[in-house]
Amino acid sequence: MIVGSSLTIEIGDRTLLRDASFVVGAGEKVGLVGRNGTGKSTFISVVIQEPGRNVRSTGSAAIRGTYGYLPQVPELHGLGLEPNGFSHVLSGRGLDVLDDALGKARTQMAKDPSTENIALFSDLEEQFRENGGYEAESTMARLADGLGLRQELLLEDIESLSGGQRRRVDLIRILFQGPETMILDEPTNHLDRPAKKWLMEELESFPGAILVVSHDLKLLDRSINKVLHLSDARLTEFKGTYSSYLVQLEADLSSRERSAQLEGREIDRLSKLADQMRGSTNRRARIAKSLDKRVERLEGGRTEVIKREKKSSFKLPIPARSGEVPLRVTNLNVRYDDKTVLTDVDFHCRRGDRVVVIGKNGAGKSSLLRCLAGTQDPTEGTVEPGVNVALGYFAQEHEQVNLAVSVLDNIDDRILTKETERRALLGSFGLIGDVAWQMPKTLSGGERAKLGLAMLAAGQANVLLLDEPTNNLDPSSIEAVGTMLANWPGTIIVVSHDRAFVEAMEPTHALKLPEEVFTHWRDDYLDMVEMK
Repeated sequence: MIVGSSLTIEIGDRTLLRDASFVVGAGEKVGLVGRNGTGKSTFISVVIQEPGRNVRSTGSAAIRGTYGYLPQVPELHGLGLEPNGFSHVLSGRGLDVLDDALGKARTQMAKDPSTENIALFSDLEEQFRENGGYEAESTMARLADGLGLRQELLLEDIESLSGGQRRRVDLIRILFQGPETMILDEPTNHLDRPAKKWLMEELESFPGAILVVSHDLKLLDRSINKVLHLSDARLTEFKGTYSSYLVQLEADLSSRERSAQLEGREIDRLSKLADQMRGSTNRRARIAKSLDKRVERLEGGRTEVIKREKKSSFKLPIPARSGEVPLRVTNLNVRYDDKTVLTDVDFHCRRGDRVVVIGKNGAGKSSLLRCLAGTQDPTEGTVEPGVNVALGYFAQEHEQVNLAVSVLDNIDDRILTKETERRALLGSFGLIGDVAWQMPKTLSGGERAKLGLAMLAAGQANVLLLDEPTNNLDPSSIEAVGTMLANWPGTIIVVSHDRAFVEAMEPTHALKLPEEVFTHWRDDYLDMVEMK
């Protein structure tokens, strides 16, 4: 379980949370919700005692018992002794270290079967057995099958896996670990519909406590029984699912607004009445003074009105007009050592097309976009930009963001030459105030995604290559990005697993992998988007 008391969290001069007390009880499934930038990931970093160096906190937050943490951004090489998925998963129970020590002890015992060496081997072997070492492979196999990950990929270097494959390996690790409390930051990122369904069932049956940050409404509705809402530096608790939280939140906001309105009317009435009685008889003056005290008491106890969250709205600048065929791909092949991920991809798009790349994890979608963006050379084939083409690339893990400079300095100043213009652009994507001076590492995943979108807007590209642009965005922002792209006259090629976003974007074409089929969009492809 997790217990917080009088917790205040600040980053820079921003207060993300003020004097909050909360409990995630044993067996409770709790969703932490709030808009991008409200501080959810920072809140979790304080709970697990790993805050960034710019984060300050007072009060307390403590986890009682064992816990496992699923971060939003995966560890590049994993946490195991070896940089592969198998070792990474074993490390969840410390079995990678135990297995290594057991192997060395076995070798030493074979060389010198002394009482001491035999005792060491026996102790290590007992620890290995008690931690489930002999059942580890079968447990991993069950978890991999449930999440739709080919078992042999667990033996690959983690760095070579796609974003979706890495997410599955991280989920396997925390489920294999089996802690008393799980803390999950966007667990369904990159997952297809069957994997999400399986994960929801696993979380529902998990006997321990769960604290989950997610913008996946289906997960929140099905797998949680309490909501902690983080907004305006306050943490508010609501019992029940996400749907019931929305109903309760709306009722609370409306009730506060009605109460404040009635209190305001009464204060105005009493104030006017008191003013009418002043400077008259002594009796009326005493009544006026009494009315003033009533007004003072009413003002001191007025209902606090909580600001409603505004609907997100983003906008890209109108780009320069490209040639009729902005991008042509001919016989493109991509191989990694002896593994082929793309074979003879052949298509061209026309100005204004909105192309969705569809395919399962590992089908080569991200490799394709990197080749189109020029950040990776294809093994064979060509990518030919058309006349007057300016490419803008949004990478899945935000590799385009320079982590060594501030948020503001990531915005291209060749077109937006004034600082006020660049700050205004950041503000239009919800990155307001002193966020401009923060380092990108201190941003949440959603804020970093918005920074990537703002960088595209500053560059004034007319062909956008977008790899999972809505990962970590809140529902309002996802809808806003989809609407923004639907109304933008440039050319778009996008990889996304988010049905609502793709639908809002109004695609014109689909590129299906690994079939390498380029075709006009049909609405029934939306099901394939979720089956990526």
